[in-house]
Amino acid sequence: MGSRVFSLILLPTLRCNAACDYCFEDKDGSWITLDRLPVLIGKVLDHLVAKGIAELQIHWQGGEVMTLPPSWFSQAHDLIDAAAAARGRTVIHALQTNMIGYSPAWDGVIRAMFDNSVSTSLDYPNHYRHRRGRDPADYDRILQRNVRLARSAGIEVQVIAVANPATLEIGAERFYRYFVEALGVDSFQVNTPFPGGQANAVKRLLPLETEALVRFFIELANVWLERGEADGVRVGPFDELLRYFSGAHAVLPCIWTDDCTNHLVAIDPHGHVAQCDCWVTSYPEHRFGNLFADADLGTLLAGSPARERFRQRPAALLQGDCIACDYLALCHGGCPVRAFTVHGTLFEKDPYCALYRALFAHMNAAAVRRARLRPEHPKTQ
Repeated sequence: MGSRVFSLILLPTLRCNAACDYCFEDKDGSWITLDRLPVLIGKVLDHLVAKGIAELQIHWQGGEVMTLPPSWFSQAHDLIDAAAAARGRTVIHALQTNMIGYSPAWDGVIRAMFDNSVSTSLDYPNHYRHRRGRDPADYDRILQRNVRLARSAGIEVQVIAVANPATLEIGAERFYRYFVEALGVDSFQVNTPFPGGQANAVKRLLPLETEALVRFFIELANVWLERGEADGVRVGPFDELLRYFSGAHAVLPCIWTDDCTNHLVAIDPHGHVAQCDCWVTSYPEHRFGNLFADADLGTLLAGSPARERFRQRPAALLQGDCIACDYLALCHGGCPVRAFTVHGTLFEKDPYCALYRALFAHMNAAAVRRARLRPEHPKTQ
């Protein structure tokens, strides 16, 4: 059996209890029933068997997954375990949730299914995440309360923060102190926003201004290097970039994947298959097909013209200035959905290219400095 891993971004529901201004999803309120879930998972696992892949990683997202009850997930866990065992495969689960619907009733599921760990989203300052009809302060209050409640139950809470114009204004020092000192979070990742999905006033301001964004990310990297790294605080993407440039194994964000089609797919509650959650919900013309309509996942992927366009992207980018970049082997032209939502085509590089290049150079230099400070190994006689 092969040792590769196949990643599935699974959206069991397109219901949501929030109404964030820069959300890229077209939410229709649907969810997958427990009688249809084994059909979907069975076809994914059969694909792993056919390809000789040993492990399936399911990234549970939404919509908002916690609009489904914990009992649904307990039953789903049992169904998936049984299907995987019948095929001699291993399944690892990860949970992304806004935590608005969290209560201690979730603790058993999080322990049993998600290795006592969740990932959530919280921006600082928060101007754009809110519940329908409520202001962002209401969202922050509920989320912060629930994060503290989960942590008091021993659950590891990781945070994804999306930078916004106010983030750049307050600066890296306040941003870092908010997460690490005020909230007690020791693992968070900073992402860049993109104007995916239906246009609105907030998305028209994207992408963020490059110079200010570069300055913020470099300053945040320095704060983490000076205060957080030695204390075990993890801040992405800086921690993994430092590992990468130090020659260690690194797990880099998916935006720098060599070719998305080699690593993952996303499936929504209707069985629609696309490259990732950014595509499956809001860009039907870029879907690969429907798993409930097709006989098997391998046939669907092999016959999809939309997927073939994704496969052509790496070679197309080499016709531009990416070919001369020192970091092409790391970045691979960046994220296709960020490129598409800004440029209207897959065959352009990521609009945050200048940020990535500045960040790569900075973390490369940090890795070199750290290597020089290490004592040399004594020579053996």
